[in-house]
Amino acid sequence: MELKDIATLIEDQGKAWDAFKNANDERLKAIEAKGYAPADLTEKVAKINADLADIGKQMTEIEKKANRPKADAGRTEDTPEQAEYRKAFQSYLRTGEGDSHALKLAGRKAMNSNSDPDGGYLIMPEMDMAIDRVVGTMGAMARLADTVTIGTQKWQKMVKTAGMAMRRTANGGTAGETTEPTYAQVEIEVFPAEVEPWVHNETLDDARVNLEADLAAEAAIGFAEGANAEFITGNGVGKARGITSYTNVVNSSYAWGSVGYVRSGKSAAFMSVAPADRIINLQHALKAQYRPGAVWLTNDTTLGVMRQIKDGSGSYYLWQPDPAAAFGGRFLGSPVEVDDNMPALAAASYSLAYGNFKRAYKIVNRAGTSLIRDNITAKGQTKFNFRRRFGGGIVNYEALKLMIFTTGA
Repeated sequence: MELKDIATLIEDQGKAWDAFKNANDERLKAIEAKGYAPADLTEKVAKINADLADIGKQMTEIEKKANRPKADAGRTEDTPEQAEYRKAFQSYLRTGEGDSHALKLAGRKAMNSNSDPDGGYLIMPEMDMAIDRVVGTMGAMARLADTVTIGTQKWQKMVKTAGMAMRRTANGGTAGETTEPTYAQVEIEVFPAEVEPWVHNETLDDARVNLEADLAAEAAIGFAEGANAEFITGNGVGKARGITSYTNVVNSSYAWGSVGYVRSGKSAAFMSVAPADRIINLQHALKAQYRPGAVWLTNDTTLGVMRQIKDGSGSYYLWQPDPAAAFGGRFLGSPVEVDDNMPALAAASYSLAYGNFKRAYKIVNRAGTSLIRDNITAKGQTKFNFRRRFGGGIVNYEALKLMIFTTGA
């Protein structure tokens, strides 16, 4: 990691936060005294808030860059079968030459894979790892959730939804039956997804270009952007099911299979008076056993609003910068993760989540990514179709809570 850049950004973040607090306090005093804040002061607060967001994004980008593997990251010494396949695969990438049937068989043998490559050729392991690494660092959900790789069409697990109840008996009394624990089967299906980087044919002829690395990087960004959006808003039909697309109920009516929510108290916004109260309610709607490791998840605009919230007496801000929490800082002691796939503030939107995502959400990848080369569709260019299968869904409904931005208690 570029420590000098990070250190400078941390220093800039601290200075900007001090400036923000001073300007916002001045704005609040003006509102209290006059009933309104001067336009230039309001603009100043908004500008500093935007600067804080920009600094945070720069910190996140440096972290992503540091986590992004080189082309040969994770590469081990090839077996004879892998060396043979690598040579044939690299030739196929640049020229399209090779016996297609033999190449497929060689790929399966070299990768020790029985997975169906969907009509394409299995990519080399380090390319697959590079894609996985980028997908796992570009979006908050991919970083926070638990991830598993399978070789079948779906992941299944029996989970306990209610435990066995203890029962007392009198000394010398007859023992009876206790309440049996209840279980539910959770399953997550994987679905095919594709991205298609295009390359000029002149580039294919340039031996200095690391074609595998460039293609893997382009494919990874495409998969990462699409996947992370699905993990939040996907409807589960032929794709991952996102955290906001389940049956959501007021938390007092929570039952397994639904996600509990707390109302913000105001449509499309936090409450004007004591907004923190409802956010505290959301934090404590999550059972204590899940709060260690729990984080807030929201978009950048909503975080900008949360930065301005103080405690009930107006003495201190509830958001604080924290280099360990990177971009989002901390709110009420818990880290804030930012993903702009989270819904914008609107009437009845689910724009803020609080949960232990490692226990709440499962991302399922099927082993193997395939590739098909197409130099026919566009003259002078070659299209590389990458295909992989993945899915995602909630596996523990207790470990996640939402805030709905609407009126009501």
